[in-house]
Amino acid sequence: MMNEKDETCLNITVEDTESCRIDRYISENLGLFPRSQIKNRNLRVFLNDKEMKLSKKVSSGDILEVFYSSPDPLEIKPEKIPLNIVFENKDVVVLNKPQGLVVHPAPGNYTGTMVQGLMYYLQNLQDAFPEEILRPGIVHRLDKDTSGIIIAAKHPEALEFLSRQFREKTTEKKYIAFVKGVFKKRSGRIETFIARDRNNRKKFAVYESSGKKAVTEYQVLNMHNGVSLVILTPYTGRTHQLRVHMNYAGHPIIGDPLYGRKSREFPDSTLMLHALKLRITLPGETIPRMFQADIPPRFTTFYHNKTYFQDNLKIFSQEYPEYQG
Repeated sequence: MMNEKDETCLNITVEDTESCRIDRYISENLGLFPRSQIKNRNLRVFLNDKEMKLSKKVSSGDILEVFYSSPDPLEIKPEKIPLNIVFENKDVVVLNKPQGLVVHPAPGNYTGTMVQGLMYYLQNLQDAFPEEILRPGIVHRLDKDTSGIIIAAKHPEALEFLSRQFREKTTEKKYIAFVKGVFKKRSGRIETFIARDRNNRKKFAVYESSGKKAVTEYQVLNMHNGVSLVILTPYTGRTHQLRVHMNYAGHPIIGDPLYGRKSREFPDSTLMLHALKLRITLPGETIPRMFQADIPPRFTTFYHNKTYFQDNLKIFSQEYPEYQG
């Protein structure tokens, strides 16, 4: 119910749960809102008639009274952000996203995202998606620190056409990465379950049976001085999937601030993961197209040896002739 101060009050009997923190119970078990929004919601909690800190633990049978306010209204405005357009027609726009650019607004990043840049470039984008404030036209996403190919829709019909292909797993994606260590096998398949890490909510982890199925194939292009250059093909689209799978395989991606350790050999490296190619069918067409993002400078200068990298790109083109453009 709502009180006079536009504050919502919920009376809850805690049921069927292991002992956990109040803030975690509210965000994960009740699904009211993410923990990142708690401060903006002015959350107050009474546990068995006593006001408690959010770090207090609750157990089955406890009585909770939860008070929280409505979120401040969001206003996402267009921003003049440079966009590297790879392809564009009346239905879609394909971009090479630079490292460091967040795809869409979210808590902690409400400005300076790719969406704001698209809204500036496509001035009717927000009008085409009046009910989608944060993600107008966004079909899929890349992590902030992952660069590379990404496609966006210009209208709802195109969004549904493209999104259905991702849901049905008929798209094909190729990533290129520098990872630590040398592989025993030049190719392989990693198939696990992935869920949010129970000890660190910012991370995901591999579990035997809980979570969602995740499948990645890898192909080693070359190995040199304890570093491998690999092509990664995800067959599912789980959050952080490639980063989690490479770490699980004992080959964390170089420069990964979340799943890897800082490298003594490459202390200044940022995440060496790039979405190289995307094969997808465009609205109104029946034959899939292959889109490719240029290799970013951080890859070509990684070993301060462009010849080494270019030679491996030739190997890649020879082994995968269907991906030459």
